[in-house]
Amino acid sequence: MMHKYKNSEAKNCLIDKHIVFIGDSRIRQLFYSFIKLINPQVKEEGNKHGNILFEDKSASIKVDFLWYPEVNGSMRQRIKSWTEGSVAKPHIIVAGAATWSIKIHNGSNEALTQYKINITSIAPLLEKLAKSSDVYWVLQDPVYEDMLSESRKMITNDKIDAYNEAAVRILNSSSRNSKAKVKMFSVSKLIAQETIMKSADGLHLPESSRDTNAMILMNVYCNKIMKPIDGSCCQPQPPLTLIQKLAFCFFTLSIIGYLIINVINRNNYRKNKSCTDLESGEEKKPAISTPNVSTLEMLLHSFCKLGLIMTYFYLCDRANLFMKENKFYTHSSFFIPIVYILVLGVFYTENTKETKVLNREQTDEWKGWMQLVILIYHISGASTFLPVYMHIRVLVAAYLFQTGYGHFSYFWLKGDFGVYRVCQVLFRLNFLVVVLCVVMDRPYQFYYFVPLVTVWFMIIYATLAVWPQIVQKKANGNCLWHFGLLLKLICLLTCIYFLSYSQGAFEKIFSFWPLSKCFELNGNVYEWWFRWKLDRYVVFHGMLFAFIYLALQKRQMISEGKGDPLFSSRVSNVLLFISIASFLTYSIWASSCKNKTECNELHPSVSVVQILAFILIRNIPGYVRSVYSSFFAWFGKISLELFICQYHIWLAADTKGILVLIPGYPMFNVLVSTFIFVCVAHEISQITNDLAQIVVPKDNSALLKRLLCIAGFFSGLLLFSAMQDQSRH
Repeated sequence: MMHKYKNSEAKNCLIDKHIVFIGDSRIRQLFYSFIKLINPQVKEEGNKHGNILFEDKSASIKVDFLWYPEVNGSMRQRIKSWTEGSVAKPHIIVAGAATWSIKIHNGSNEALTQYKINITSIAPLLEKLAKSSDVYWVLQDPVYEDMLSESRKMITNDKIDAYNEAAVRILNSSSRNSKAKVKMFSVSKLIAQETIMKSADGLHLPESSRDTNAMILMNVYCNKIMKPIDGSCCQPQPPLTLIQKLAFCFFTLSIIGYLIINVINRNNYRKNKSCTDLESGEEKKPAISTPNVSTLEMLLHSFCKLGLIMTYFYLCDRANLFMKENKFYTHSSFFIPIVYILVLGVFYTENTKETKVLNREQTDEWKGWMQLVILIYHISGASTFLPVYMHIRVLVAAYLFQTGYGHFSYFWLKGDFGVYRVCQVLFRLNFLVVVLCVVMDRPYQFYYFVPLVTVWFMIIYATLAVWPQIVQKKANGNCLWHFGLLLKLICLLTCIYFLSYSQGAFEKIFSFWPLSKCFELNGNVYEWWFRWKLDRYVVFHGMLFAFIYLALQKRQMISEGKGDPLFSSRVSNVLLFISIASFLTYSIWASSCKNKTECNELHPSVSVVQILAFILIRNIPGYVRSVYSSFFAWFGKISLELFICQYHIWLAADTKGILVLIPGYPMFNVLVSTFIFVCVAHEISQITNDLAQIVVPKDNSALLKRLLCIAGFFSGLLLFSAMQDQSRH
């Protein structure tokens, strides 16, 4: 993966640096493309066959081009001057030349022999410089022979290959220290093989190709300094943090513990498998019974599996084991998979067990197809296409709408505000993310969706649990309680509105320690503010919809029988027409968006239009409400795990690129990585459910002990995190 350096990033990397390009006209091209990364306003002017000097005084950067079109005594003398103590050595040296030697000597073999002699003489000097500077030898690009002028016809690709072969063989031949080697810049040659036919003269690369070469050169030098997430080349593997080492020890001990218990249980099983009656000599077999798995064994088994899975996560996205590639969006890469999964979803259609609005099977189906669309959106890089981006924003808002609808419905109908319920929800939402924060050394806010649904769950809980607790059972006795609940919702809406237009107050709330440890990203809470603000009203809309729907259901104003329309035929038809028109109107508006910032400003207020339109279209016709796609519903049950796991084992470089398990076979690679990704997400879902039963028991005294242990765990995590931050600074 190649990081695209901005001017400010390039200056920060190269501050107080001296870079020298030495060679012919091809090196001069690379020089100009390189300095344009520092200052895009630079124009290619000056003596083409002379030295060109560039300086950026704001960052104290000096970049020089020295005209030495042949590898000869003059070039050797210049390079030798840098090895002497009286002259300051450049920090980066980019050298290369050959085509002039071929041209001047008419492609003679004697010229090649002299080239080998000359490059042999400068090789020790370059290797000496490479001990303290970064030295790159640019291999010669191929030419497009059909376009060459008559004066350059002797420059053939065969000759160029011979000169490149000589340079590769001679340079570093005497070096014994692997760190003091001249680096071969061969990528330009590979790029030229694909693009030289677009050259203006058959010799020099087109501008786009040489700009790519300059960006790669910047990546080669700067990635180890700037450490960009989406620059996967030329970076050393990050050292393990203290927390990562402790996590490794914990998972290792869990695996060893589980193996020991498993061996003991197997030995006991073999001893009890059969018993011999000594008097009759007959073998008696004990009654077959299912062995009771102890809590400790289940715990160790879960952590054993989790440890192996986390090892795979680390190898995929932290170790330099697998390749990563940039995303390149095309309409076909997004829309063809969408059509494919839609056909599969329709094919696996079944009858629902119940026909209520937004029943469990229907919401699982909804989550499932939305998650699959979001996954395709991420891997195809479709965020660059604004109409798709705006529709995906609605899907994310729909998840939060379901959060408001589902949790409000539960508290309103059940009236269960106990600690057990809260802990179960928080554990299931956050377990995987907490483990990944530890193993992958990422902040909690990096997995932004989980903090978002967690905070909104706590807001919903606080709104309904605070005195007076108003639930359906209490409200049925007195209609005034409904107004009391509406008053609570109005207060919630007022608070949301205030915080959305008071960034300072919002940031102060979440900048207090230890909240800041959870919600800061890159040293501030702006990203959290942006994510929260983008869908600030949709959870409230979900709560309000649940309240209205449950009130209508209680008063039997809607018909939810199998095959029956939700309302009378006339009302159903009118609502269905309005819903379809609203759905299409929103899509037309989103597709006509020209400015992402302006559309994001309107999104929080208007996204509910398409969400409500979809709910009504999906539920008003009785037949449509009575069926669901089991294919989508299966994915819906693991949608949270799919959303989180994609960060590291399907995408790569923290979602900036694509994981490459099988290089050279893109379609096969996607199939294999997708299969592993889905299996891992399903397994993590099972592990989370198993551990939730152990870590969050129903017994209050046992739950209190567990909560004290969890509090101790997070206190230790904060302590070690503070120690890590101090050591880094």
